[in-house]
Amino acid sequence: MLATILLLSSCASISHNGGRSEKGLASYYANKFNGRKTASGERYSHSKLTAAHRTLPFGTIVKVENLKNGKTVKVRINDRGPFVSGRVIDLSKKAARKINMIQEGIVPVRLKY
Repeated sequence: MLATILLLSSCASISHNGGRSEKGLASYYANKFNGRKTASGERYSHSKLTAAHRTLPFGTIVKVENLKNGKTVKVRINDRGPFVSGRVIDLSKKAARKINMIQEGIVPVRLKY
């Protein structure tokens, strides 16, 4: 737990516009999760622009930038995770498609919130 907190605190930084940013790896939900309840209580839908983050409050809007191609998408946090070291966010399939990461599955991203 302490290692996770240290990792997250070393990745987060204050941006010039007063917001916060974070860098790391993004993944996206597998099809088997469609329709299952998220930590917020709502059902996951691969056709919505939502995501999982370990600590951000539910309802937070996050701008996710794929650092390989510069494409961005805005998502709403409605779940907890990812629980894999180095990953900072799990995106819905629709969000992953918008930033062209479906083929690769895991990409480096910058989060702004």
